Amino acid sequence: MYHIDCRDQLERVFLRLGHAETDEQLQNIISKFLPPVLLKLSSTQEGVRKKVMELLVHLNKRIKSRPKIQLPVETLLVQYQDPAAVSFVTNFTIIYVKMGYPRLPVEKQCELAPTLLTAMEGKPQPQQDSLMHLLIPTLFHMKYPVESSKSASPFNLAEKPKTVQLLLDFMLDVLLMPYGYVLNESQSRQNSSSAQGSSSNSGGGSGIPQPPPGMSFYAAKRVIGDNPWTPEQLEQCKLGIVKFIEAEQVPELEAVLHLVIASSDTRHSVATAADLELKSKQSLIDWNNPAIINKMYKVYLGDIPLKTKEGAVLKPELKRDPVSTRVKLKIVPHLLRSRQAAETFPANIQVVYDGLFGTNTNSKLRTLSLQFVHHICVTCPEIKIKPLGPMLLNGLTKLINEYKEDPKLLSMAYSAVGKLSSRMPHLFTKDIALVQQLFEALCKEEPETRLAIQEALSMMVGAYSTLEGAQRTLMEALVASYLIKPEVQVRQVAVKFASTVFPSDHIPSRYLLLLAAGDPREEVHGEAQRVLRCLPGRNRKESASKQMPSFPEMVYYIQEKASHRMKTPAKYMTGTTVLPFNPAAFGEIVLYLRMCLAHSAGVVPTSQSLADMQDHAPAIGRYIRTLMSGSQATPSSSSSKSGETNPVQIYIGLLQQLLAGVGGLPVMYCLLEAVSVYPEKLATKFVDKTEWIKSLMNSSKEEMRELAALFYSVVVSTVSGNELKSMIEQLVKTTKDNHSPEIQHGSLLALGFTVGRYLAKKKMKMAEQQDVETNADFLPEQEELIQSATETIGSFLDSTSPLLAIAACTALGEIGRNGPLPIPSEGSGFTKLHLVESLLNRIPSSKETNKASLMKERAIQTLGYFPVGDGEFPHQKLLLQGLMDSVEAKQIELQFTIGEAITSAAIGTSSVAARDAWLVAEEEYTPPAGAKVNDVVPWVLDVILNKHIISSNPHVRQAACIWLLSLVRKLSTHQEVKSHLKEIQSAFVSVLSENDELSQDVASKGLGLVYELGNEQDQQELVSTLVETLMTGKRAKHEVSGETVVFQGGGLGKTPDGQGLSTYKELCSLASDLSQPDLVYKFMNLANHHAMWNSRKGAAFGFNVIATRAGEQLAPFLPQLVPRLYRYQFDPNLGIRQAMTSIWNALVTDKSMVDKYLKEILQDLVKNLTSNMWRVRESSCLALNDLLRGRPLDDIIDKLPEIWETLFRVQDDIKESVRKAAELALKTLSKVCVKMCDPAKGAAGQRTIAVLLPCLLDKGVMSPVTEVRALSINTLVKISKSAGAMLKPHAPKLIPALLESLSVLEPQVLNYLSLRATDQEKAAMDSARLSAAKSSPMMETINMCLQYLDVSVLGELVPRLCELIRSGVGLGTKGGCASVIVSLTTQCPQDLTPYSGKLMSALLSGLTDRNGVIQKSCAFAMGHLVRTSRDSSTEKLLQKLNGWYMEKEEPIYKTSCALTVHAIGRYSPDVLKNHAKEVLPLAFLGMHEIADEEKAEKEECNLWTEVWQENVPGSFGGIRLYLQELITITQKALQSQSWKMKAQGAIAMASIAKQTSSLVPPYLGMILTALLQGLAGRTWAGKLQPLLTVVMLLYGSCSAELEKPVPSQPGTSEILQAVLKECCKENPKYKIAAISCAGDVLKATKEDRFQEFADIVIPLIKKNSPESIGVQTTKNEDENEKEKELQLESLLGAFEGLGKAWPRNVETQRCYRQELCKLMCDQLKLSTWKVQLGVLQSMNAFFQGLMLLEEEHADPEALAEILLETCKSITYSLENKTYSSVRTEALSVIELLLKKLEESKQWESLTSECRVLLIESLATMETDSRPELQEKASLLKKTLENLE
Repeated sequence: MYHIDCRDQLERVFLRLGHAETDEQLQNIISKFLPPVLLKLSSTQEGVRKKVMELLVHLNKRIKSRPKIQLPVETLLVQYQDPAAVSFVTNFTIIYVKMGYPRLPVEKQCELAPTLLTAMEGKPQPQQDSLMHLLIPTLFHMKYPVESSKSASPFNLAEKPKTVQLLLDFMLDVLLMPYGYVLNESQSRQNSSSAQGSSSNSGGGSGIPQPPPGMSFYAAKRVIGDNPWTPEQLEQCKLGIVKFIEAEQVPELEAVLHLVIASSDTRHSVATAADLELKSKQSLIDWNNPAIINKMYKVYLGDIPLKTKEGAVLKPELKRDPVSTRVKLKIVPHLLRSRQAAETFPANIQVVYDGLFGTNTNSKLRTLSLQFVHHICVTCPEIKIKPLGPMLLNGLTKLINEYKEDPKLLSMAYSAVGKLSSRMPHLFTKDIALVQQLFEALCKEEPETRLAIQEALSMMVGAYSTLEGAQRTLMEALVASYLIKPEVQVRQVAVKFASTVFPSDHIPSRYLLLLAAGDPREEVHGEAQRVLRCLPGRNRKESASKQMPSFPEMVYYIQEKASHRMKTPAKYMTGTTVLPFNPAAFGEIVLYLRMCLAHSAGVVPTSQSLADMQDHAPAIGRYIRTLMSGSQATPSSSSSKSGETNPVQIYIGLLQQLLAGVGGLPVMYCLLEAVSVYPEKLATKFVDKTEWIKSLMNSSKEEMRELAALFYSVVVSTVSGNELKSMIEQLVKTTKDNHSPEIQHGSLLALGFTVGRYLAKKKMKMAEQQDVETNADFLPEQEELIQSATETIGSFLDSTSPLLAIAACTALGEIGRNGPLPIPSEGSGFTKLHLVESLLNRIPSSKETNKASLMKERAIQTLGYFPVGDGEFPHQKLLLQGLMDSVEAKQIELQFTIGEAITSAAIGTSSVAARDAWLVAEEEYTPPAGAKVNDVVPWVLDVILNKHIISSNPHVRQAACIWLLSLVRKLSTHQEVKSHLKEIQSAFVSVLSENDELSQDVASKGLGLVYELGNEQDQQELVSTLVETLMTGKRAKHEVSGETVVFQGGGLGKTPDGQGLSTYKELCSLASDLSQPDLVYKFMNLANHHAMWNSRKGAAFGFNVIATRAGEQLAPFLPQLVPRLYRYQFDPNLGIRQAMTSIWNALVTDKSMVDKYLKEILQDLVKNLTSNMWRVRESSCLALNDLLRGRPLDDIIDKLPEIWETLFRVQDDIKESVRKAAELALKTLSKVCVKMCDPAKGAAGQRTIAVLLPCLLDKGVMSPVTEVRALSINTLVKISKSAGAMLKPHAPKLIPALLESLSVLEPQVLNYLSLRATDQEKAAMDSARLSAAKSSPMMETINMCLQYLDVSVLGELVPRLCELIRSGVGLGTKGGCASVIVSLTTQCPQDLTPYSGKLMSALLSGLTDRNGVIQKSCAFAMGHLVRTSRDSSTEKLLQKLNGWYMEKEEPIYKTSCALTVHAIGRYSPDVLKNHAKEVLPLAFLGMHEIADEEKAEKEECNLWTEVWQENVPGSFGGIRLYLQELITITQKALQSQSWKMKAQGAIAMASIAKQTSSLVPPYLGMILTALLQGLAGRTWAGKLQPLLTVVMLLYGSCSAELEKPVPSQPGTSEILQAVLKECCKENPKYKIAAISCAGDVLKATKEDRFQEFADIVIPLIKKNSPESIGVQTTKNEDENEKEKELQLESLLGAFEGLGKAWPRNVETQRCYRQELCKLMCDQLKLSTWKVQLGVLQSMNAFFQGLMLLEEEHADPEALAEILLETCKSITYSLENKTYSSVRTEALSVIELLLKKLEESKQWESLTSECRVLLIESLATMETDSRPELQEKASLLKKTLENLE
């Protein structure tokens, strides 16, 4: 039964469908029946289902051809989601959803979009795809809320993770879809079924067409769907997806990949949108999130068929291809950002290989892939990079081998190899071939690639430092072969390998470096020399590790190579000699061998200077003796050709070879040294080479000759007897050879040295108690020979050639040092006395040439040597006295020499100078036992202390101090020195106060030495005297005699206050503060800053050793010392600064010391900032500046305010340099504090802000010092920028303080100018000041703070703000407050409501400020504030303003009302609308304000007008809407005490009357009453207005209303009475207006009040008519003019009034017609044209109303009389040639008359006389210039003539 019903229903539906004619009908039926019909599909009856299907087929045909028809999509979607529905029903429902959804209008689609998503849940995959296909195009049109709050989001996706995933996958496919792709399935149709049936299809689904890159076949198919999108639609879909992601509808993490892919889109719009979004999210995305990175890799690589189970399972149609190169280029840069990407194995390697060697790669992608390799090398952790290394290396080598196009790319590949080697050295260690490959490449590649290869090789060096055995040998060979390549870069890298890969004692590599040291290019030989000459280190740690090859081995190796090279073309030819190496390399080899020799001998080679080398000679000698004694086993390769097997001999041979070929001082020295240390064995070999040695003595170089001469003397000293004799004779002979000074010079020296050696030998033999006489070596003839040789030398002392003189001097010194001079003591000729005097005379010579000073040096040395060699030297004291007296200015170096000489001479034979320097070191020397003692130290000491130290000549004092130092240092064990310590100390102290730096320094060093020498008791005494002297500042008095030099050259201009002592006083006080006064000596030792101590002479004193010791002793006192020393480093006094810096550097070796003692240092500095000495203040500032830089200050936050405040004080110091230092410190402090206030600092930041703000606000911003203020504000601004939300708790204090500063910091001159300016200037200037304040840094800070305010803070802030607005001083502050209030209303409107009332009342006080600019700001603020305030507050405000406007006289109140109301209307229009009834009437009244000359009121009118117009529906509507209120307020205005207000009310009233066409009771009555009240009383400005208004009312549409009697509405008579009363007033202008008005009223009401009116008017006419004016008075022109005008106006007004008031009353007319007519006619004759015109118009009205011209009231007599009078006078006007208007008006009067006469048939009253007159006049008019007048005149004339 049921199903029959169903079928009936279906039939009916069918029928209706068939009947539907229009689309609309069809649509209605469908929307009603489609859902229920679909539900019938669930019927169990086959018939019903069939019927339904039929119906649907029909429906489909109809719908498909009609695209406009809408389907009931919403209902269908609901039905689709019904969980109870059968799948059959849902399947059909979705068909219609798919059909209907795209037809919907866009807005509806957007509305339903979320439902589509909900509908997807739990449905089969194909249906989900279809729904998404519908949804995606809609996304483009969706509107998302601006604030992404979860509640407002249109798609509520948070609860549907599955749907989100589906959607994201689908979106990804859409984004990957290329434009215009067509899925071509035809070729694979046949096997698709089988493919689906079983996967055993051959080739795994080979029939599947190629999907787009990045997609699978299935993905492409579902994106294309049933109806594919056009490229344009696809673009919109993609844009929609980007928008969807931008609106944060899905978690950011999930959508990163989508954006990356969209950014690579081929269409610009999509790519740009995605790019922008990516950039904005850049900082938020965590690129190290594995989820993001894995997705990127997956898309990049596609589904790679791995050999795993999953790989095999994947169906072919689901397999994704890798993305296109375009997308890859976008993905890789993001991988480069990620550490995670570098670690993800194996994807990272797959990406690298794909980018480098993939089929579709390009150079851009290769470059990116290489960057990725670099990225992996740098960031991948150890554990993860291990498996990658080999693969990366293979890839890179493959690329380097195969790819040659782009040099840039190659460069990157090479440097990647380098980076890899530094990460994974073990990969490379085995593979030397790679090094070779790179070296080869370095030879062949382009120049731009070379640099990269060079860099890579340099990085690889480290990987090979552990080579062993064969590998190492291979590397040697490799380096050797590349060291001789022509390319300089190759050689450079080879040197690097040679120096780094091998240990420093590896001989072959050292040899290679030695060869490289001879390279012509600086970059190669420089590097090689640097490595070779790297002395084994100043510090011990290094030197331990720095090994050198053993000397014998190195020598053998070199010899072997040398002999080999001599047979190859590698040898070097120079002149006649052949060398195995080039000179540069050979020189380096020799020096290196000498270093090895020293190293093997156990001494540490310290420098390359010959003098330093000589100090080590004795030790080297010992080593050479052991080598020679054969304890060294000779190496197996002893079959060298020369037969020399001893390394020393080989070494000497090499030296000889080089010396013969090229020469060179160091080589000469090395040879000399080797021979001198073991002459017995080694020198003898050279006896037969004396000629060669002589040739060296002739060298052009002076030093060379000297060394050669020494060498010669060593060789000669091994021979004796005749051989010796002949050699000496030969030398004597060559000295006399005048041809060559070089030969003379060399021979002289050789002679001296030889004699010296002879004497030394003799002395030795004597010491051994041998009988010299019998010894064949010392025969008398030989003695004679020696004496004559000495005399020969002496003869050259006076040589004219300084060169020879110096040589002679040196030679004599050498002789004197070794034994008694073999010449007589005194007498005539060349004697000892003569010699001493001669030498002493040389010292004071004034010549300053090099030679002269050298001569002085040598003379002094020589003198010092005489008592050393000769225990019985007779002139010892003479010689010492002479040395001490030879002081000259500024010869400091010389004084050191003299000091040495005095020391030697004073101690005589026991001096160390007597030793043989080659064999015995200074420390090891002991004087021979039998020597004669000639010690005169006590005498010398006495002379120095009692004569020279207290000399009045400062140079002498300085010199004496240096000598004393020399004595104490060299003779520290001498009894005499030890017993005079106190005297020596006081001598040194007296020199401490010299003005000369060196003297002070020498003295301070001396004091240190003296202290060290004493025993404990001595030391205590010494300390106390020193401290007392320093602290009391007592100075030694120098006697001043005639020759005293009072000031040295540089002494002038220095303070004589013991300023010199200041350094030592400071050191002393430093020691006393530690309560360890004896430390002052340590400090003196450390305060080493004079350059002198670095010179050869200065260094000899060895103070660096003493200093190191002092440093160790001071270590325990560091905690007390560090703060003081830290400050002293910045002392303005240079001396102190240098001294203290030296001490600091010596003591504080650990850099963290300052951090360790930070608090102590700070305490000391802050305390000293306010010291009473400017020097201390300045140094504290500078030190503070240095201390605060770049240190974390978390521990000293609480100290900050104290530092700030103290520095603020110092910033205003009396001394400029201190101020500058303080400024520096403050700037640094500011920077540091701003950094500290960063939110990242957390609690420390909060604390910093809390302590800083009060200090900056109270002390800084309010400081009277400009710089302090500026800096404080600057700091505040920066803090506010960096602190952000942390400012919130401090806002209530910060904001008011800054607001106050806006005025405080404004230049005072602006206030002054503002007071003196005109109003206009003032306004312009004040607004400029305010805008300056608003853009100032303070306001910037305030605005920063305002962002973070909320309820918690407002309660505290608002009262302070109110207080400021009321009592604040200054334009900036008040304006600033207003602007803060405005910001508050926008930042936190809800929170502000409770406080709005308070703020309002505060702002009211600002509204009446005298300054317009402040007034405006307050009004502006009020305009915003009413938005947040309660209604009651707003109402009170508006009442207040109303009251002000109506009652206060001062314009300032009116202005403020206008400004405020206008602001409310502008910024809070809704508030104004709510209170329109209070506001708009006031605005209406304000609009009608009467403007004065000045602009102000005009502006106010405009403001009021704007308020009115903005808020009413047209002015007319507005008046009607608020009529009641308007009348009330105008009434109030009219009753006001102020005339101006009355007038304003009246004008407003007039406006009301004008606008309203019909006023109805009771309003009319109200208006009239008000007006009548207004009329009463005196005349006041603007009283005209009300009168006119009344007229208008009565004229207008209200006349009818006025007739009706209405209670409380004045009647006509009352009104007339009032008006006529006004006509009697005196004021002429007013009177005229009143008369005109009365005329209008009478005319309108047709009342007859002519009698009263005429009584007023006629006298006026008579008074003002021209004849009655009479003679002109004697007033000036202007007044006359004005008066005339008034008279004219009065006349015109009077006549006009008469015309209007002429009543229709027979009686009245009879009384007045004659008089009136006469009056008019008289005026016509003698008046001006204006009057004539007025009279004629009046006449017109008169005749119009004249009852005589009507039949019923005819009186021919009277009429005739009137007409005659008229005609006589009117002719004047008709014939008025000048003014056509007069003629026109006259014509119209005549025309009217004739018309009236015609109407009333009274022609007879127009007498012939009249006619004649008229015709004549008209005749003249026939020739009128105006045609219309001509025409009229001739017509009228005809009419008159016809009467005839």
